[in-house]
Amino acid sequence: MARTLEGGGAAADSAATAGLVPGSKQALEHTRRFIGRYRVTRGKSFRLDDYEPDHVPDHLSERKAEARAMLAAGVQWLAGLQDKLYAQDRRSLLLVFQAMDAAGKDGTIKHVMSGVNPQGVQVHSFKQPSAEELDHDYLWRYWKALPERGRIGIFNRSYYEEVLVVRVHPSILQAQKLPPDCVGKGVFDQRLRDIAHFEDYLGRNGTRVLKFFLNVSRGEQRRRFIQRLDDPDKRWKFAAADIRERGHWKDYMAAYEEAIRATATPAAPWYVVPADNKWLTRLIVVGAVGLALEEMNLAYPSVDAGRLAELQQARQALEAEVGAGGVRKGRR
Repeated sequence: MARTLEGGGAAADSAATAGLVPGSKQALEHTRRFIGRYRVTRGKSFRLDDYEPDHVPDHLSERKAEARAMLAAGVQWLAGLQDKLYAQDRRSLLLVFQAMDAAGKDGTIKHVMSGVNPQGVQVHSFKQPSAEELDHDYLWRYWKALPERGRIGIFNRSYYEEVLVVRVHPSILQAQKLPPDCVGKGVFDQRLRDIAHFEDYLGRNGTRVLKFFLNVSRGEQRRRFIQRLDDPDKRWKFAAADIRERGHWKDYMAAYEEAIRATATPAAPWYVVPADNKWLTRLIVVGAVGLALEEMNLAYPSVDAGRLAELQQARQALEAEVGAGGVRKGRR
């Protein structure tokens, strides 16, 4: 079983069954305990080996139907919170998703955000940088894609690729047109410090950052790759490069461990989410996102006396139209 870093235990597990039912303080506390075992806020002691990709909490191992009901309730919970976030127009939330191929990022984003108003969500999937992007610093294209106030931004892969895939494949760094004196032995440690400062800056300007590493096992990735190859409707998702990257598995795991160690903070936590069971992955993400929004103390904007008077005048004008024959009464 994965080590509990922040809370958890049998009592918390049994209580967390109702954790995603929105509303009460007790429900929020259950959610906090449930997702606490996956949250990393103190990177120095982090070890990826302490987190098992196939981990399932004891209280949910035989209750998948109930877990799916909790997920549905969680989706509705997010919808209500996102509506307040959009109306308040003061804060924003950035969700960063990182994972090995076939870990389920796309499906998780689709399911967790299925009830949210599309106007309030901005999703970006970053591909190979363009010539214009290579003419700027490595964070430039991510700055441009940050969510506006009142919105949830989703990065499907992110600036962390600069300390993950670039670290595993140093030849990519050579194509970034950096001056030779900017590419020393400590370049990735420098980038990790830059990223930590960047996220701290965002937090101090009203953007909360949550980072999710969907932790899929090598065996489960293999099973999903074979499933894609066997399914004509999923073959388009498969690329020969996916197999080549499997050969660098240990290098990627080491890079993820270093990245999480260097950038996990209370203000911008990582969630190391077991990804071998998709239903559990989605349940944890819903809980983490909902709790982060609840902690923003969101509320619909209040209407002052002057505005109330305007609204009352508007109502009177609309009602007067009926009396003056401007609107015809009748059945709809």
